[in-house]
Amino acid sequence: MLDTLDAPAVRTWYRLSLAALGEAREEIDALNVYPVPDGDTGTNLYLTVESAAANAETCFAQHPEPGLGPAMAAVARGALIGARGNSGVILAQWLRGLAATLADGGAPAQLRLALAGAAEAAYQAVAEPVEGTLLTVAAAAARAASTGPDTPDTLAAVAEAAYLAAREALVRTPLQLDVLAEAGVVDAGGRGLVAVLGALLDAVSGQSPMGPVALRRESAVPAPDPQPGCDGHERPPGPGHPAFEVIYLLDAPDDALPTLRARLAALGDSLVVGGGDGLWTVHVHVDDAGAAVEAGVEAGRPHRIRITHFAEAAARQGESTVPTPQGRVVLSVVTGSGLAELCEQAGSAVLPADPDRPPVSGELVEAVRRCAAREVVLLLNDPELRAAAGAAADQLREEGLRIAVLPTRSPVQGLAALAVHEVSRRFDEDVVAMTSAAGATRYAELAVAEGESWTMAGVCQAGDVLGLIDGDVAVIGADLADTAVTVLSRMLAAGGELVTLVLGEAATDELADLLVTHARRQRPEVDTLVYRGGQESAPLLIGVE
Repeated sequence: MLDTLDAPAVRTWYRLSLAALGEAREEIDALNVYPVPDGDTGTNLYLTVESAAANAETCFAQHPEPGLGPAMAAVARGALIGARGNSGVILAQWLRGLAATLADGGAPAQLRLALAGAAEAAYQAVAEPVEGTLLTVAAAAARAASTGPDTPDTLAAVAEAAYLAAREALVRTPLQLDVLAEAGVVDAGGRGLVAVLGALLDAVSGQSPMGPVALRRESAVPAPDPQPGCDGHERPPGPGHPAFEVIYLLDAPDDALPTLRARLAALGDSLVVGGGDGLWTVHVHVDDAGAAVEAGVEAGRPHRIRITHFAEAAARQGESTVPTPQGRVVLSVVTGSGLAELCEQAGSAVLPADPDRPPVSGELVEAVRRCAAREVVLLLNDPELRAAAGAAADQLREEGLRIAVLPTRSPVQGLAALAVHEVSRRFDEDVVAMTSAAGATRYAELAVAEGESWTMAGVCQAGDVLGLIDGDVAVIGADLADTAVTVLSRMLAAGGELVTLVLGEAATDELADLLVTHARRQRPEVDTLVYRGGQESAPLLIGVE
């Protein structure tokens, strides 16, 4: 448990935030009925925090010990640069307000002040603040952390008070905003902030957020029939909503902002302007997208301009046309030159991945675009990529692509899927066949423990060889060969027809020969294939089909 917030804790926080938003992304999208029921708030918040994390990781790479102030500044700037949607811009401004106070230190008193400053900054960014939203949740968190006879005096107590108050405020949002009451749901942006505050609590105390977050307020609000937009099915804005969402970064002096705000407020609604020190993120809903961009040109230099036509985006997401089979590509995310070559030989395009920095959603989007195909099957080969791939897939579907994400958890599952891929089949049939092949493949890997840790198989020490089966540590050994034999024996005990061994850089040919011989003795009917994968992180990957 930390006494003072520091840069490593900030790093843990934004990583946990990204994981939490990734897990809740679809749930938050389904809650999105305000200000426009376009079902993308969860995705936008995820992409905003993903940009924050990427910018902060660059800071850590350049300065291994950057200090709390620079780390938080990097998080806030990254969020500002990559902010998506109304809630994303507000969250970015909330992070900026937090960073401004934490630049002076991370003691409990400073965290209390920072939460108050963050809530104030978020309110100031919104032209017409509305209660029952992320703003309300932020304000409740700040009050709980700063006031009352039992003002929290430890870092963990401050974080816990803020988190619990945010949860309570979230449940009350339908009482404050009629559109939420009509749909019978809580506010989507507020739900996202609860996830971020829960990650903060986990980062400073090791205490995971408790229990599921309530998504409905049925005890205080009548529970009507589910409305389109709150069950995962988007609806285009009605007659009272502007047609376009416009968002851009703006290089402009501070004194140009009042005039810009006034012009944009006259053009539309949902106006949020966040940032400072010459760099701003502008978000607004308008009928005249060109005029909104021109207002930015008059104020400074707009760039990274994104214009979304709400009705067209909803229509694209509802399209069911099937592109021609010739336009289909399988894209595999792999580490190791040998694995990349194997996938290419099997007919797959490849996105090489750094084992220390998995690709973010933007990199996945660009890799799919480079394939120049209308139909794409994405093989992740890593469970950590699921959230990023989901966000990327949503964005690509808006562009008219047909994309299926196969959440293969290991490269051996990806190889099994590629073995049955057939471009002449209909898209859905091909995806089903590949999914079935991957699901029928048990997977294992050997790794070397970096330090002492508790596992499902007991306590391991630094240097121990870990045998993971289907993602869980099943064997702890001192020798790579002995551990590999034990793992393979356990996998073959359940039967199988084909064993695939993928050797990493640290594995020898002698290890492969030993395992092939062992497999033949234990299961003479099983075929064994051996490949050089070249991966650094895992000396050995094992697949049993």
